[in-house]
Amino acid sequence: MTRILTALPALLAFAAPAIAQDRAAVVATYADIAAAGYEDSLTKARALQHATRALIETPSAEALEAAKSAWLAARVPYQQTEVFRFGNPIVDDWEGRVNAWPLDEGLIDYVDGGATTGDNQLAALNVIATPRFTLSGEEIDATKITPALLEQTLHEADAIEANVATGYHAIEFLLWGQDLNGTGPGAGDRPWTDYARGENCTNGHCDRRADYLAAATELLVSDLDWMARQWTDDGAARAALTADPDAAIIAMLTGMGSLSYGEQAGERMKLGVMLNDPEEEHDCFSDNTHNSHYYDGLGMRNVYRGEYLRVDGSTVSGPSLADLVAAADAGLAAELDDDLDTTMTRLGRIKTAAEAGFSYDMMLARGNAEGEALIMDAVDALVDQTRSIERAVAALGLDQIGFAGSDSLDSPDAVFQ
Repeated sequence: MTRILTALPALLAFAAPAIAQDRAAVVATYADIAAAGYEDSLTKARALQHATRALIETPSAEALEAAKSAWLAARVPYQQTEVFRFGNPIVDDWEGRVNAWPLDEGLIDYVDGGATTGDNQLAALNVIATPRFTLSGEEIDATKITPALLEQTLHEADAIEANVATGYHAIEFLLWGQDLNGTGPGAGDRPWTDYARGENCTNGHCDRRADYLAAATELLVSDLDWMARQWTDDGAARAALTADPDAAIIAMLTGMGSLSYGEQAGERMKLGVMLNDPEEEHDCFSDNTHNSHYYDGLGMRNVYRGEYLRVDGSTVSGPSLADLVAAADAGLAAELDDDLDTTMTRLGRIKTAAEAGFSYDMMLARGNAEGEALIMDAVDALVDQTRSIERAVAALGLDQIGFAGSDSLDSPDAVFQ
């Protein structure tokens, strides 16, 4: 092909439009996958809301377990959308409403032995037990726990990120309670009677706890509904991408590289190993961290390959980043594809071990060589794939991208030299 284009310079006039058309098609696939992922997340959040309503209306051990199962199912599509975060400001600005972590759970409800406030005085608030309190010198009437109270007053109150009042992890805490097992086996063990009525109520304020759970799930549904609409044919997120396909390709690679490196390999995985701290696991109340890591990895592979398996079993697919990279450097395209598969294999090993009883927080225990090896093998794979992602940026002739870094990785800048 190179000889033909050299011999026939006139054909070069058609090259740029063809490339632009190819990139536009790849961007369209990316937006279609985002739309499907957020629609699926919304569908599963509505199922979670149905399950939590059943728990509130007719509390029982079975209803609590059904709500927990619905929460776990809701995480599967949502985690696959996290790859859209870093390259798309509309997602990154919104993400803290639905997936902020870690959180000072004492802001929300009772905790074992009381909360340690440190620099965050609201860490011991327990709004479920406190219908009136003072925030920044203002008296707050919280006699009714509403979505507005959570969203506008409590969430990130006093500009402290650990004051997480909304989203998946607030709901997770309300369903599981604290995981008091440290690096030992077992997740949170909130009793269903925390939602019981009358004399059967445990730990007090069961009606307000139910109100909080209802408000938090209502907000999750409305937030996901809003984001899903941003990716429709006339949505703002899709429009921002289609307006400039080259910038959109950069956004795609930025999302992959930043999630792969600074966020997942660093903040979510290596930091926990370095600190041997189960509080650093992403889904720390439910012991679902292995799945969160796995589906984050899958989301990155979805974007590269241009295909996504929906919760109803159908597939969204089309022209992909892999196609673009292959046209520029077939060897690199195959290498990046292999890197993504290696990452999924290693994340899959963590998932398999956790499902067999070796939970992620147990892997974080000091001196647990087997657990550290499982996690660090996956970290190494994520770092390796990030190197290949950066090479793909160069192969596509794009401006250098600054992927999100992390202090939890040794010499983070060296990864991209």
